Amino acid sequence: MLSAPDLRGHTVLALHAHPDDEAIFTGLTLRRLADAGARTVLVVATAGELGESRLPLRRGETIARRRITELERSAALLGVSRLVLLGRRDSGLPGWASGAHPRALAGADTRRLARRVARLAEAEGAETLIYDDEHGIYGHPDHLSAHRIGDGAAALTGAGAYQITVDREHLHVSAPDRHLIHGAAEAAGVHFGRDSSEITLAVRGNAEHVASKHAAITAHASQVDPRHLPIEEFAGAYGIEWYRHDGPPGVLHLLDNIQPAAPALAAAALATPALAASALSTSAV
Repeated sequence: MLSAPDLRGHTVLALHAHPDDEAIFTGLTLRRLADAGARTVLVVATAGELGESRLPLRRGETIARRRITELERSAALLGVSRLVLLGRRDSGLPGWASGAHPRALAGADTRRLARRVARLAEAEGAETLIYDDEHGIYGHPDHLSAHRIGDGAAALTGAGAYQITVDREHLHVSAPDRHLIHGAAEAAGVHFGRDSSEITLAVRGNAEHVASKHAAITAHASQVDPRHLPIEEFAGAYGIEWYRHDGPPGVLHLLDNIQPAAPALAAAALATPALAASALSTSAV
């Protein structure tokens, strides 16, 4: 049974590279934080304008506009309190000429963007930042930039940092080739995620949280075909979210921590207590 912490008064800022990343990699976490009373601020660096739409666009509609509309829908489904767009351009996959575009996130001044995110975090009173790990989860240029921005903002603010990854051993056992990261990594020609032993925190959700995450991912209909995400197989691939965290336990630890020691345990999703049942309490922001 999942704990039900009271996180009223806490603010968490999540930084992502593209629309749909928020749902794929942190959908459970964002929904659970919102349900626990935390304020969640979602920052997305690009509009994902290089992701071709699998659906026809409306007359005069751009792919960027479509993807932002989908992002707004996803954010609402995940209970996000505030959505902020950094306005950079999608860089495309490794080696693409689009990465040299003047507004591409891959070539942006990440220190300047880190200062911008730090100012936002301070204005919001965010004591916790969520962002991609140093591998960019799977090495996409924009995810690597998102890591540098998040890491810089965490250093400037002193906020607790949770770095997003995926447990590739767990996915190999529970969802071979059934997570969107498999196709993304193959398209980019890169490896993805980490071994189970490298994961320091894993967050799970109940059936309602998993359903919310499924709805949020499929809200990105221009990019994701719901037929490829059958609900009966969804939890095996998307029912846990993984993080790297240094330092003392923070807000995300209050959502329960599953720490598998090996793929077999990952498949079983054995829960271990993370903190005392009572959550931290502060005055409302």
